[in-house]
Amino acid sequence: MALTTEQINSVKGRGFLRNRSTECFSGRMLAPGTVFTAENIRDMATLAETYGNGKLIPTSRQCIEIPGIAFDHIPKAEAFALEHGLIFGGTGPKVRPITACKGTTCVFGCYDTQALAKEIHETFYVGWNSVKLPHKFKIGVGGCPNSCIKPSLNDFGVEGRRVPGQKEAAYQIYVGGTWGKTTRMGTALSRLVTAEEVLPILEKTILWFRENAYVKERLGKAIDRIGADKLEEALFSDDLMNRKEKILSAELKEL
Repeated sequence: MALTTEQINSVKGRGFLRNRSTECFSGRMLAPGTVFTAENIRDMATLAETYGNGKLIPTSRQCIEIPGIAFDHIPKAEAFALEHGLIFGGTGPKVRPITACKGTTCVFGCYDTQALAKEIHETFYVGWNSVKLPHKFKIGVGGCPNSCIKPSLNDFGVEGRRVPGQKEAAYQIYVGGTWGKTTRMGTALSRLVTAEEVLPILEKTILWFRENAYVKERLGKAIDRIGADKLEEALFSDDLMNRKEKILSAELKEL
């Protein structure tokens, strides 16, 4: 029996994307801080052999997709994942899985990128999972100006900097970057920020996005429509945080 649109959509938000021309799905798995353990890989291999077609496919967002999962096997795959500490997800108009370069171990890395990515994952991917946004919101965490993870092509990008005479790293923040059918280089904030400022600025950016963007409008388009100066003014003030509950409870704006 052919699957209905309702059935297909019912699992998409849980991280299962239909395989083209089949009745099967790819389950998307993600790792906090972008790091899978050896045990995770072994368990994903078992899951793929048991419920999928035995393949593990890395995605451009540092997730692993397991293709060939029959619709009726999705609940069993989810139960296996839950039992083994694995996470299906990463779709929909909300904060997407975080990406990070290997700055934690790289000789060029200015700070522990994987630790920051994990903190962002717990705070915003997990903590804000139920918050519906106007569109997807991608976050990239880069360790240095080599820009291997392309922070400036994410809705919110963090890039480490070394400052002469300063022991601790500083951070360049980019907002509104996109890549693909529509390309926009992220707008660089006018000053470097400290480690303590990164998460508060990220939270304000998401709040600004939710309040100002229209449904199906990416952050970059909203910035171009309203003005980067207006966004930066909001990010370096307390106004958005003072109105946080109101912003999160409001209806999204339709064009």
